[in-house]
Amino acid sequence: MADSVSPHGGDGNGNGKSRRGFASMSPERQREIASRGGRAAHAKGTAHQWDAEAARKAGHKGGVSVSRDREHMALIGREGGEKRSQKVKDVRPPVS
Repeated sequence: MADSVSPHGGDGNGNGKSRRGFASMSPERQREIASRGGRAAHAKGTAHQWDAEAARKAGHKGGVSVSRDREHMALIGREGGEKRSQKVKDVRPPVS
C-alpha cells in the first residue's frame, strides 16, 4: 500500500506531501482555476467591487505598514534627496 494516497493528506509514504488540493497544482493550473472563478463571480454580480472609500482605507493601511520600517523610510528619503539634488545640479549652470 505504499503507492496509495492517504485520506488524511500525504502520499502514503510518510513524507507529508499530498497530490490533492489547490496547493499541489502547478501555478498555471491554479491561475486558470482562479481566473474562471473570478469571471464567474463578475458574471453573477458577487465579485468584490472597490469604492473610493475602501480603496482609500486599503492604501492608508499599506502606508502605515510600510512606514513602520524606519530604515526603509530613511532609504526612500535619502534616494529622493539625492535625485532632487542631481536634478538641481543638472538645471543650474556651473558657477565660475
